[in-house]
Amino acid sequence: MKIKRILTNNAVVVIGEDGNDKIVCGKGIAFNKKKGETIDITLVNQVFILQDNQDIYKFEQLLKDVPIEYIRLAYDISEMVKIDFAKRLNDSMIVTLSDHLFVAIQRYKEGLTIQNALLWDIRNFYETEYEIGMKSLDIIEKQMGIRLPEDEAGFIALHIVNAQLDDSNMENIFKVTELIQEITTIVRYYFRIEFDTSSAYYYRFITHLKYFSLRLFNNKQFNDSEENDLFDVVRTKYQNAYNCALKIKEFLISKYSYTLSNDELLYITIHIHRVVSKTRKNG
Repeated sequence: MKIKRILTNNAVVVIGEDGNDKIVCGKGIAFNKKKGETIDITLVNQVFILQDNQDIYKFEQLLKDVPIEYIRLAYDISEMVKIDFAKRLNDSMIVTLSDHLFVAIQRYKEGLTIQNALLWDIRNFYETEYEIGMKSLDIIEKQMGIRLPEDEAGFIALHIVNAQLDDSNMENIFKVTELIQEITTIVRYYFRIEFDTSSAYYYRFITHLKYFSLRLFNNKQFNDSEENDLFDVVRTKYQNAYNCALKIKEFLISKYSYTLSNDELLYITIHIHRVVSKTRKNG
């Protein structure tokens, strides 16, 4: 493998046999080497494949502050997610998760822990990602000899959620989770129910709220269609759900200065009706 670019003494960018750039790591792998020269493959102990040049640049910056073992740890977690859970991830997760794990573990060693205020919501809104977070704690313990608290499984889960959404960022994911919490609370209090979180209707409701929330925080308004007949039918047929949706509309205007379109009202009314009906049926 020939060197395309030297990142550090211990990491270089090479062109793989498939033509894609790869980041190859190993102790002293780039020592006294220049661009175009061949690396000693016996020194290679880790290969990272990042498709985006921007991610390679971020990776290069990361290597200046974060030891390679944390990057390897994040890579192993991402591979576990792809293999065990068959989820597509944005490669940038390796960069963001490496940085997070380094800070979290250093903080833990200093006796400092941060409580995850959204842990309950993460467990309920992102069940699979939370399971991944818990399995990640096992990987961290095996490789680093440290058992991080459950709060960290929640933070890792949010990184996984973020890595599945190409046009998002971690700040938005925190906001999205909080907004989902706020909307579901309005529904719970309006109908005086507790959701059946194992229901497929609940999962669909949460998924709808997740993508709606991302649109809101990315300033992407959902345009109304010209057909209003269905909206009128749903508004009449599911009156209680529609009235609850109006409460949500008022809340969004008040806190986020965002006005739901009629189409958004239509879809959220349908989801509310379904999830409430299913919950009451099983109650």
